Amino acid sequence: MCGIIGYTGRNKAVPYLLTGLERLEYRGYDSSGIALIDESGISVVKRKGKVSALRQAVGDNFTATAGIGHTRWATHGEPSQLNAHPHLSENGMFAVVHNGIIENCSEIKQELKQEGYSFLSDTDTEVISQLLEKNYRGNLITCLKDTLPQLQGSFALAVLHRDFPGTILCAKKDSPLIAAKSEDGCFVLSDTLAAREHISACYIMGDGELALITENSLSFFSADGTPLSKEPHFLSGCTDGADKGDFPHFMLKEIYEQPAALRDTLSAYVKEGRIVFPGFCLSEREIKAIDKIHLVACGSAYHAALCSKYIFHQLTDKEASAHIASEFRYDSIPLSENSLVVIISQSGETADSLAALSLANSKGAKTLAVVNVENSSIAMKSQSLICTLAGTEISVATTKAYICQLAVLYLLALYIGSHSGGYAPSELLQQLLSLPEKVEKELLQNERALAAADLLKGSEHIYFIGRGTDYALSMEGALKMKEISYIHCEAYPAGELKHGTISLIEKSTPVVALCLRKDLFRKTLSAIKEVRARGAFVIALTAAETAESLTDCDFVICIGSAVSDMLTPFLDAVPLQLMSYHTAVKRGCDVDKPRNLAKSVTVE
Repeated sequence: MCGIIGYTGRNKAVPYLLTGLERLEYRGYDSSGIALIDESGISVVKRKGKVSALRQAVGDNFTATAGIGHTRWATHGEPSQLNAHPHLSENGMFAVVHNGIIENCSEIKQELKQEGYSFLSDTDTEVISQLLEKNYRGNLITCLKDTLPQLQGSFALAVLHRDFPGTILCAKKDSPLIAAKSEDGCFVLSDTLAAREHISACYIMGDGELALITENSLSFFSADGTPLSKEPHFLSGCTDGADKGDFPHFMLKEIYEQPAALRDTLSAYVKEGRIVFPGFCLSEREIKAIDKIHLVACGSAYHAALCSKYIFHQLTDKEASAHIASEFRYDSIPLSENSLVVIISQSGETADSLAALSLANSKGAKTLAVVNVENSSIAMKSQSLICTLAGTEISVATTKAYICQLAVLYLLALYIGSHSGGYAPSELLQQLLSLPEKVEKELLQNERALAAADLLKGSEHIYFIGRGTDYALSMEGALKMKEISYIHCEAYPAGELKHGTISLIEKSTPVVALCLRKDLFRKTLSAIKEVRARGAFVIALTAAETAESLTDCDFVICIGSAVSDMLTPFLDAVPLQLMSYHTAVKRGCDVDKPRNLAKSVTVE
């Protein structure tokens, strides 16, 4: 849940490191720091808070041409300057930045203390620097390969040694790490976004691999120190979404990018009226043999899975279920070669989803990754791959990646249905292809969402209700609101209110009711009347033709475009996102970087 960047080359390292860390703040922003190395040794500067505080502290005082940087999301130890990375070893021989968790750090720390080592921080990372110093015998790769087996857990490491000023030592296990070349030197990165305009070729490190990076070279090794040959991946020079443009926040920019992201994703997989998934490796015989589809994800991706579950039931002859990834592997779910496990993740690095994927692979299930990063860990470890083409998403609260996940999962349901005797209506595919224009029209709800935000900004609690896919989307609406506005929000199936939740409804309690599905409208309307009878303040999202039935609601947002009931989540999502965004802005919250959250959750 942290961002790493390292640079060694001909130019000053500080500008690369600070700019890279600012771009990586979406991965964590409790604290940040850099370690710079030259002939005089290692210099470390760290600060609590955002990278802007570190930039101010660093100033123009350093001319070193090599260094490592880190932005932290706290796991072991509170956010503080002392706990910020990099961490030095006892005698300042090594400086280490680390993404991941060392699960046996307490045992290692106790052993090292008994040997006379002292610790300054509460982090698990400091044990790595101390172990490196203890194990060092003059060879960097030998030291690293001897140290790593002592660590249980996950790690992406970038390491400096004071006697090797132009060298960065790296290692990776279950956390992303990329080495890259540029005209002016070499980089190590958690995400190419940190220095994308400088690099053309990058090398994605695999689990257990080590690397030695100098100004002119990248050398790779297996866990036992054997040299490796790796193929490069080539990138364009574009920063791909790293600039807000004229928008005040990345989140608003990304909301407005949804029509284009949807268009790119749909056009990539629909050719001449047919759905084509080049990375989906199952034959028609294997598709027909599938007896259960498991949709596994976290956060908003889980809500996309939950919403899509209904569509798989309607379009295929398969039983489908949605699972929270962190619970999936503890549920003793029967898996076989006829199970299809779909892992959904924006980053492709989500630790809980990776663990679920490993379980599915070990049980012999068919596995499919739906990710936004083609070379991510989940993509590479799955048997099949479908990429969402949302482009880079910077804001912690996902918007365009979420709607592209929905699009891919709907296409997948249609594809499986058409190859296994299910229901695959061509008119639904045509409606899917028309969604970019319809979503674009829903952006016109911005002023209406702004007015709703005025009504919600002072709330302590908000309840979201709906039925079927409207309920699944109400969960996403509640998450969006709570994560960026810090208002307590809960989502409930509308029919479940009278089984307990309605006791929480009193005068002026805000309830956001999703009732866009025509087949379930009357049922949801009954729930609206139940909360209104108890004094609730109701904001309803509905279709234009049913709006006249909601005269006793306090505020109504009409969705203008007509679509099948199965496709309403694509249209409802936009006003919910805008409403959450404006509410957070009005409450003075940091919209793009909400407290305690990180974009890429790479720890369990």
